[in-house]
Amino acid sequence: MAVSRAGVERPISRDKARRQLRILELVREEHIATQEELAARLRQVGLSVTQATVSRDIKELGLLKVTGADGRQHYQSDIRQPSPDEKLMRICRDSVLSIEQSDNMIVVHTLPATADAVCEAIDSLRMPGVIGTMAGERTVFLVVRPSSASPAIVEDLRRLTL
Repeated sequence: MAVSRAGVERPISRDKARRQLRILELVREEHIATQEELAARLRQVGLSVTQATVSRDIKELGLLKVTGADGRQHYQSDIRQPSPDEKLMRICRDSVLSIEQSDNMIVVHTLPATADAVCEAIDSLRMPGVIGTMAGERTVFLVVRPSSASPAIVEDLRRLTL
């Protein structure tokens, strides 16, 4: 979730997620020295951006300017690479829109095309009581046994994602 200027949490847009993923790929693959250079590379791959947008993305992604072996500075993503589980949990936080429970079923609504990743993140948690999960395009279903465990699982999911 992103936070608006008014301090209200809102889901990250699919375009923003795609743009930020591409930014991370570019700074890993190339030595990009300036925001203008990054914006130009994004435009070359078909993404419409402004310098202000690129500046915000750099800040949100925590990109650092480092000095390379050649003595020139360039952007680099966080030196410590997150584990696969950390990446999955970030996808969860950025993609989950709502969580609802009905008896022994929990329904997680996500941004379009992110339910598979959210389902994988939930599966990686190996939550006691969750006996199965299934993902569609925008929805993840969890089956819980016993049904009395559902409220606690919903709370755990909300704490992790919303």
